[in-house]
Formats: sequence, structure tokens, C-alpha cells
Amino acid sequence: MNFSRRRLLQGSAAFAGALALPRLAAAQDVLKIGQVNASPAAEIGWSKQHALGIEAIKAALGDKVQVTVVDNTFLPQDAERVFRDLASQGHRLIFGTSFSLGQPMQKVAPQFPDVAWEHCSGIVHLDNLGTFEAKYYEGMYIAGIAAGHMTKTGKLGFVGGFPIPDIVGPGNAFLLGARTVNPDITCSVVFLNSWFDPGKEKEAAQALMAQGADVILGMTDTGVCVQAAQEAGVYAVGYASDLTSFGPDSQLTSVVLDWSSEYVGAAQKVLDGSWTSESRWDGLAEGVVTLAPFNAAIPEDVRAKLDAAVEGVKSGEIQPYAGEIKDNQGNVVVAAGEVLPGDAVRGINWLAEGMIGTLG
Repeated sequence: MNFSRRRLLQGSAAFAGALALPRLAAAQDVLKIGQVNASPAAEIGWSKQHALGIEAIKAALGDKVQVTVVDNTFLPQDAERVFRDLASQGHRLIFGTSFSLGQPMQKVAPQFPDVAWEHCSGIVHLDNLGTFEAKYYEGMYIAGIAAGHMTKTGKLGFVGGFPIPDIVGPGNAFLLGARTVNPDITCSVVFLNSWFDPGKEKEAAQALMAQGADVILGMTDTGVCVQAAQEAGVYAVGYASDLTSFGPDSQLTSVVLDWSSEYVGAAQKVLDGSWTSESRWDGLAEGVVTLAPFNAAIPEDVRAKLDAAVEGVKSGEIQPYAGEIKDNQGNVVVAAGEVLPGDAVRGINWLAEGMIGTLG
């Protein structure tokens, strides 16, 4: 992923749902599957959750599949070579797990029309290139409700990797959830312009706590915010993986990404010849977004409210982006009685009222 995604999303019309495209022929014999990652899978985080997706394929399909994983592929020229090599070596399903891998995939995919390409966080579709993404904001809205109940200062803190829609949208939802408890709650924002910079992230978390924030949300590829909150005796919300090990007392919950259904579903469709290029965007209802167990410090009645809110979001009864919503400049961005449509949520480039900070 990189900062240019925000501008690309604003001009994209690629989110029309499943595309009516020719189906690929069923794979014969063992299905060779490739996965390309911008970074290696660590103990926790984004790449770890994608590694678990591959493990789910192995568990579900066993000797029907053969898997190749290539890590540390972040330069476009390297990625293009890796994708071409995998396709040339007979891999018939290839996953790219970072937005930054989009252009190489778009270049190589047309050269191998019999290969199914799956791009996580992508926005461009071709006859044989589909995308999948998660509704992170749904989980963050629930986490925000928990934060709203647990904050004593009425001040939250948010450390994001980059000011892109996938980060800004969930950050807004975090505050919107908290404001269902107390409409005066605010959230100060810091963007690192990096996915992995533990030192800078800890400084940001400490600065937010020094300003009075007593619940910290971190959307990066580390557990630093949860760890810093543990050290300071305040609460935190994790992202991507369950970060309890970094803050057994501090973590209220983590918004966990479970890509298993996306991976297994794509592989099974290639095996049976039904795979088509799609734009999939799944959340709590589909199990792609889940929540780590709530902190025992959260009162039992509040946990019951959180469980009910989860069911409400799953059913559609609760819409995190239901109006009226203003941005932090006072402009109405979602009118009363309306719900922000999905494509607009995926292209959010504004901070909600009560968010203290800028996207610049």
C-alpha cells in the first residue's frame, strides 16, 4: 500500500461488484498456488494474517494444492519478475497481498490469461484479475463503542500508517462508535507515513497519551501501541492480529482479519472451474473481520451491548456511517437519514467531526 491509493480511489469506478467475465478452465492435477508478499510474515500483523490464509488452503485442500510463497517483494520491477516467474512455472492461482503490488500484477496478468490473479487491497480488475478487501471500519466501530465506555478522559488517540481510505475510514468509525456513548469524545490523530517504524510509533503513542488520550488505536504492522498502552496503564485497540500478548491488561479488543474464506474460496473455484474476476468486500457478517475477546475489565453489561452491536452490524440494522455526520471542518458529509454508500466509504478522504488532526 502507499499514499497514492487515496487519489486513485477517488477516480476509480472499479467497485461495481462481481464482473461478468469468462470463467477459467478448471485446473488439472495438483493446483499450484503462488503468494507474493511485500514483507515476511512476523509473529503478528498484516502479512501474518495472509500467511494464515495460505495455511487454511493447505488444511482444506491438502494434496490437491502445492504452494509457493515469496516474501520481501516490494519493488515494482522485482514484483513483476516474481509474478512472471510464478505464472511461467505453472502456478494457476496467484495472490498479491499488498496494494503496492497492483501495477506489476496488472502488467503481468494479461500475459497469462489462463492464470487466476487475486489482489488484496486492489482497485483494478481485468478478465483474470480480481480483488478482495475487508470492511475494517465495522470492527473499529464496535471497538470504538468499547473505548467510549472505558475512557475516563473522553480523549482517544489514533496512530495510523498512512492517510489512505483503508486507514482513515476505520479511524473515523472508531470515533463514531465512541460517540454513541458520549458525543463529546474526541480523537487525536497521528499518521506515521510508514507501516513499520516501531520507534516513531511509540513516540506517537506516548505523545497522544501525554495529551490525555487513555485509549489508543494503532493501525500499523506492529503491536507497539498496545505495548505502549500497557506500559502506561491505559487501554488500546489492536489491528490485524490479536495483540493480547503485547498488552494483556491494556488491550480492549483487536480487530482481527481472517482471510481464510477468501483464500480457500478462490482456490476451490479454480479447482472446479468456476473462478471469475470479482470485487469482494467482506466484513463481520462474512467472518473476514472478527473481534478478539473483550478485555475482562469491560463491565459485563457493556460486553452484552458490544455483542448486540456486533449482531446489529452483521444484520445491517446498525450502519456505522449513518447520518448525520460532519467532517472536522463542520461540513455535512452524510445527511440525516442517509447512509454513506460502500464506494464512498472505500474512498473516504475526510476526518469526522471530533477527529483532531489533518490528512496532510
